[in-house]
Amino acid sequence: MFTLVHLDTPPPESLKNQVLQMVVDYFSDISPVSLTPSNPLYQLYQYVIGYEVHLYLQAMDATQASSARLVLALDDEDPSQVRGFALYLPSQDDAEAATLAYLAVQASHRRNGIARAMLQRVIEQRPHVEVACAAGKAPVFEAMGFRVLAAQGPHVLLNTRAHRSNGMVAVQNLAPIFESREVRQIHAYLVQQHGKKALSEAESKRDRLLDQMAYQAEMLVKERFPTIH
Repeated sequence: MFTLVHLDTPPPESLKNQVLQMVVDYFSDISPVSLTPSNPLYQLYQYVIGYEVHLYLQAMDATQASSARLVLALDDEDPSQVRGFALYLPSQDDAEAATLAYLAVQASHRRNGIARAMLQRVIEQRPHVEVACAAGKAPVFEAMGFRVLAAQGPHVLLNTRAHRSNGMVAVQNLAPIFESREVRQIHAYLVQQHGKKALSEAESKRDRLLDQMAYQAEMLVKERFPTIH
């Protein structure tokens, strides 16, 4: 069993470290770009997404309505152990709206209702919730009450309501992370390990994957709204 905790300030270091480790462990599940470990760019994107989540957690501030919020599922028998997390971004100018940024559950604790319970807690705080995900994951959110609204690039947009909020959310700008010294060092290491040609091929493979995801998103939306297209 598990207990849910809702946080509007940075979590204790031990819990934060577990969340960040889950981002690393389940990167393929939660990343907007569904790279697999076989792609040489995997490590680079793994670092970028991990650092993005770190920045969200670090900037959590109860006095700022637009800063990230965190729902943790803690083990009932050992509350020091994180079994799942949901990170969401409240809207700055719509008190009911939010965007679900990341959600993950420990593989050994899935199918126990943790994801559904965490999402329900988010919805209790902000009933107008939006999420963008790969087409293959859309049915999971639909089963939890979300509605498909549209395709947006490689993702399907789903919402708890039949329309999007007009509110804005404060998302992290990833450009400075990609331009950081650490990412440049990772890229240089990957070039050294795999060679420039392999990295170029990995980038092409990533781009083809994004194109494929965009096509799948469009197809899913057409399936849901056959009379509109």
